[in-house]
Amino acid sequence: MPIYIALGGMLDGIDSIPYFWPIVRTLPWLVGLYLIKSFFAGRSNGSERKMHGRVVLVTGGTSGIGEAVVRNLASRGAQIVLLTQHALSDPFIVEYIDDVRKDTSNHLITAEQVDLTSLHSIRTFATKWIDNAPPRRLDMIVLCANTLTPASGKIASTAEGVELNWQVNYLANFHLLSILSPALRAQPPDRDVRVLFGTCSSYLGGDLLHITQPGPTPKNSGTSSSISPTSFSPANAYATSKLAVTTFALAFQKHLSSYKRPDNMPANIKVLLVDPGYCRTPGMRRWLSWGSLLGLLLYLIMYPLWYLVLKSPDMGAQSFLFGAMEEGIIRSEGGVLIKECGIRKFGREDVESEEAQKALWGYSERMVQEAEQRGKVERDKVKRQEKDDKEEKEAVDEMKNYKEKVGKKGGGKVEGSRRSRKAG
Repeated sequence: MPIYIALGGMLDGIDSIPYFWPIVRTLPWLVGLYLIKSFFAGRSNGSERKMHGRVVLVTGGTSGIGEAVVRNLASRGAQIVLLTQHALSDPFIVEYIDDVRKDTSNHLITAEQVDLTSLHSIRTFATKWIDNAPPRRLDMIVLCANTLTPASGKIASTAEGVELNWQVNYLANFHLLSILSPALRAQPPDRDVRVLFGTCSSYLGGDLLHITQPGPTPKNSGTSSSISPTSFSPANAYATSKLAVTTFALAFQKHLSSYKRPDNMPANIKVLLVDPGYCRTPGMRRWLSWGSLLGLLLYLIMYPLWYLVLKSPDMGAQSFLFGAMEEGIIRSEGGVLIKECGIRKFGREDVESEEAQKALWGYSERMVQEAEQRGKVERDKVKRQEKDDKEEKEAVDEMKNYKEKVGKKGGGKVEGSRRSRKAG
């Protein structure tokens, strides 16, 4: 058919070709849309690395970019340990792991229950991980877990009294890595160990004045366990948490690099910050829809635009894969920012300030200690309440059994009781 149409166009003129001019007028628009889509989709990872046998801990690996990272690494043979808030018997996590195993032909996919909103849960898992002799193998930690409060939402706090964005996006990572640090340092010197932090360009708008400049906490300055949840906006809370992550990652690289190994070999751990860009993830959808049904309707109406200018989760994962597999990173000193599958400069100089890093580290340690103490008080209250409820239930059951034993039910006589036999 195309041959006959082309032949007709040559003999009878291009006007004889059906829909020729509409196609010519539409073609530039299609090419333009393709170029725009290609631009916003970003660069693909071109690096490869043998991942068979490597143990990778992943947070936020059940949805969005984290899920794409898990599937890509699993398809290359990595042993994935998912840190998830779901119970291991939860049908969702069971089916999810089963799907990943089937899709990637990799059965080395497991999960551990770790609630990132609970410092106690994090400590329980991390101490169990490092309490092993010889030290367990650990090649990589990928921190993709993230939360974002919609602009119309209210700032929420965890049961331990920590603002939610600060807890999940930053403090959970700080607490987890602080405990797992010995496990990372104990890895053999010939092992390429990497820690990947997920960050975001929003860190440029955050501030840590209440940490780096101690004193009366200025309004809209950031997050603290003692700050009222309404003293700053959701956008500021998110940006500040990402700024803290960026600052801590650079401090953590210095912390690991300064460790003197018993074998006198150089440090072999690289800390990398990864900015995946703006993607069509559940978190982004929640942000764009303002967490409301009306916003969700508008999001669906405008979906062609979001599809055009936002990356897919798989394309967002490309920078993580670059950080996980790029060979040249081995020769770097670590503590670098990766964006669009390349190393970029930081947009703020203060994240590299040693004074700011020390202030944040000390503040975070105090905050973890205070929050865990508050959490212990709350857990003790729950345990006492459960104990009281159990004792009350046992007392009720005991009274019920006693009444049945003496032949009474609600204070009335029943056949077979001693008084009924005497009356007979």
